[in-house]
Amino acid sequence: MSEKKWYVIKTVSGQEIKVKDYIEREIQYQDLNDYVGQIVVPMEKVIQMRNGKKYQKEKVHFPGYVMVEASLTGEVPHVIKNIPGVISFLSATKGGDPVPMRPSEVNRMLGKVDELAENIDTMIGTSYITGDTVKVIDGPFNGFNGTIERIIEDKRKLEVMVLIFGRKTPLELNFTQVEKI
Repeated sequence: MSEKKWYVIKTVSGQEIKVKDYIEREIQYQDLNDYVGQIVVPMEKVIQMRNGKKYQKEKVHFPGYVMVEASLTGEVPHVIKNIPGVISFLSATKGGDPVPMRPSEVNRMLGKVDELAENIDTMIGTSYITGDTVKVIDGPFNGFNGTIERIIEDKRKLEVMVLIFGRKTPLELNFTQVEKI
């Protein structure tokens, strides 16, 4: 039996989890467990604000892609390509042979999966810069646009200058209450 390598499968965007489940079922059904290892859909946890409440949601990190550890021998590539939602294997040329991921990419991808699952607070982002224009997406000023005047890193807050009734008004908002425009 040949060694398993990691490959990237292009899928219909939004169908990544379904494709993963289909592949797992098909591999089980056709008794190909010796040829296919892990099937990974890298997910990230994101925080969304709805009606002033924080909701944690998982989002696909690479929409349209599923990573699969497999030994592409015999029927295996054919079985995977015929799964509903699968477009093709990632290859160097259109319709060419699937190109395995480099070990460094695999480690980065697997490391990223763990990282994305863990550090949710840093995912909310500290990528704001003074002078950025932001839109308020939560709270009483929902829908207003403003300019970041000051970033209060330790409190994870922003001081945003918003035009309310023709007057500039400073608001102190959480990082989660705004989004970049």
